[in-house]
Amino acid sequence: MSRVPVVDLARRSAALEPELSESIAAVLASGVFLLGPETAAFEAEFAAFCGRRHAVAVASGTEALRLALVAMEVGAGHEVIIPAMTAVPTAAAVRAAGAVPVFADVSEATATLDPDAAARAVTDRTRAVIPVHLYGRPSVIPDLGMPVLEDAAQAHGALDPGAPSVAVAYSFYPTKNLGGIGDGGAVVTDDAALAEIVRALRNHARGDDYEHDRVTGNSRLSEIEAVALRLGLRRLAADNARRAAIARAYAEAAPDLRFQEPHPRHVYHLCVVRVPDREAWRAARPFETALHYSRALTQQPGYREFVRDPCPEAEAWAAECVSLPCFPELTDDEIEAVCRGLQ
Repeated sequence: MSRVPVVDLARRSAALEPELSESIAAVLASGVFLLGPETAAFEAEFAAFCGRRHAVAVASGTEALRLALVAMEVGAGHEVIIPAMTAVPTAAAVRAAGAVPVFADVSEATATLDPDAAARAVTDRTRAVIPVHLYGRPSVIPDLGMPVLEDAAQAHGALDPGAPSVAVAYSFYPTKNLGGIGDGGAVVTDDAALAEIVRALRNHARGDDYEHDRVTGNSRLSEIEAVALRLGLRRLAADNARRAAIARAYAEAAPDLRFQEPHPRHVYHLCVVRVPDREAWRAARPFETALHYSRALTQQPGYREFVRDPCPEAEAWAAECVSLPCFPELTDDEIEAVCRGLQ
């Protein structure tokens, strides 16, 4: 058997055939490529899946965060608290909205935002907090007395629809639990006014007779992306269950490894362990591994100016994290091979 991959997107595409090719062909034949019926249908279906009233499809997960912040009137002169252990796009979106990202440390057990650290990061300029549901594990939603925007780029299907957040931002980058065949994202919310602002912001705020009532840009999702996402959404619940079963098999096979603390709604976009002698451990495995992420935000050269307080737990996670193969199309034989390799 060849080495088990961390992810294999060709398998996902194959699993959607022949419907994927047929749906793409139908879009091409229609001549409607942007902001058409497939995007509208996907938005309705994804909002229902998330248990929210509105979903607005945009060009990426980073754009979903940025546009939601702009719609929340967060911008220049404001601060947004984010966990120090997350992908750079969380911080990049805050900067793109004109605000300053403030890094708070994470929990040692979960790698998600530590509510106490978040509370210590509040200043009179704080206007929002973005908890990140890292690796697909739901984060605690801190009660800081200010708006919450959830970063669910890795957590499709993991969230409680009753959470007290203004909006949730999703990514449909190809590797995600609900991944497309290119970039994509969505803002999901119960706030009709906020949804309408995001809809305007994604399309140059263009109204009737080419009237533009604000300065913004283009953040549209293509109809081809929408048809791929609609197909993927139909199998998302089953795929999430498969991911969770794979993670359980690994934990049972290697109970002495330090896994991210489990959660009943964890959807395992990534199954991550912490290993002190990481590179030696990775080199000895008979399967592929990856790092998510090898630097905390406090260690990123481009974001040094925003570091205020030490974030030792985030940096400890960054030093030890290893991502294992965990995607729905893994075969039972491949899962067993990983289990043997973990022992």
